[in-house]
Amino acid sequence: LRRNALVVLTVSGVVAGVALGAAVRGAALGPAQVAYLAFPGELLLRMLRMVILPLVVCSLVSGAASLDTRSLGRLGGIALAYFLGTTLLASGLAVALGFIVRPGAGASALNAPGLGLPGAVPTGKETVDSFLDLVRNLFPANLVAAAFRTYATEYKMLLRNTTSGNVTWEKIPVGTEIEGMNILGLVLFALILGVALKKLGQEGEDLIRFFNSFNEATMVLVSWIMWYVPIGIMFLVGSKIVEMEDIVLLVTSLGKYIFASILGHFIHGGIILPLIYFASTRQNPYRFLLGLITPLATAFATCSSSATLPSMIKCIEENNGVDKRISRFILPIGATVNMDGAAIFQCMAAVFIAQLNNVDLNPGQIFTILVTATASSVGAAGVPAGGVLTIAIILEAIGLPTNDLSLILAVDWIVDRTTTVVNVEGDALGAGILNYLNEKEKKDKEQELKEVNVEAVANSKSEGETSPLVTHKNQVSNATSTADPESKESVL
Repeated sequence: LRRNALVVLTVSGVVAGVALGAAVRGAALGPAQVAYLAFPGELLLRMLRMVILPLVVCSLVSGAASLDTRSLGRLGGIALAYFLGTTLLASGLAVALGFIVRPGAGASALNAPGLGLPGAVPTGKETVDSFLDLVRNLFPANLVAAAFRTYATEYKMLLRNTTSGNVTWEKIPVGTEIEGMNILGLVLFALILGVALKKLGQEGEDLIRFFNSFNEATMVLVSWIMWYVPIGIMFLVGSKIVEMEDIVLLVTSLGKYIFASILGHFIHGGIILPLIYFASTRQNPYRFLLGLITPLATAFATCSSSATLPSMIKCIEENNGVDKRISRFILPIGATVNMDGAAIFQCMAAVFIAQLNNVDLNPGQIFTILVTATASSVGAAGVPAGGVLTIAIILEAIGLPTNDLSLILAVDWIVDRTTTVVNVEGDALGAGILNYLNEKEKKDKEQELKEVNVEAVANSKSEGETSPLVTHKNQVSNATSTADPESKESVL
């Protein structure tokens, strides 16, 4: 119990949060009182976000510098194939489930007043501009600004005279900076800096040691924050339950959509990802996941892959024995680019909105949904409701209206919890697979070296027995041992 105290307390925090929310709902709290109730949970989120920047940068620099360039490229290639493969599988599963369950068919109560959030619908963005923004964010113009700002394209309407003499409005893309950490750019910079320090050799050792020390100090801070997690989780979950106005209306009208999304997350997270882990390592995936209950519960409560990263790194190293170099290299990248849960959520939302508008999706549109969801999930922010913004890109790509996104936002707080759990589970299992492959390669190399050494020793023994020089030396030594001390000079 003492060893698993944190796990027990975290799970108890989730249960206590549900009970607290159910008990306080009848008190009819105002918005200000709900904000006060959520304050302990807000503190947890602030503390977790506080350590994200030093954790991501330092862990990636030290991780990239500790691996040699050849293994770095090999591990990076395997990780990229795993991330893309699992995200494509997740997208395909969501589209298939969407056609089987048909969550948008016959949803009559969806026009009820107060069901959606009309003011919160994201503005439409061209698909090309979304991908260009993704590439721009990979190369931030200012590293300091990247810690709290990210690049985003907005549009300005300008009057333009046409050749026929008519005046038309033209939409011009304009680059702006919006609030939010540009983790993608920081990840790429940290990786390249780590490789550069490795190339420097002796000159880069001091800076590598600095990042290693900074990383270890950050992990100590994380271990202290972890003991506050159960309290923060209780108030986060409780305040979210109190916040919702009419849960019954939401669940009855959007029940099929919620069910289909959570079912997709359950199949992918409970069956497909563990099967991939088992096929790669021949080890029990559920025993591996048992050591990660605390970060998975944190993901469920915070709805943020980035905020779960500190506890995930700590637990996967201490409970599952994953090599620090692997976990601190792969997990920060995975928290940024591997979004299996988000891909399921986005594809399901796209199919749901298409069915809601009585649009039969053709094979070309289905292919567009799969590719766009896989690619846009890479750039999805690892924060609560980050995936909703990328659904607008998918809807624009297949020509569907974005005004129905208010319905998705209305239930996002429910679906986003299982979304984040699947996101972080995919990262953790990927780290476990890479750790196994790395250990296996190390063992194979050690076995080869042993075989070479044994062969070399055997050859040297056989040569020693037959060499005339050694025989002559033995004869001389025998002669010296039997002769008297005075005759040793003549023998020498």
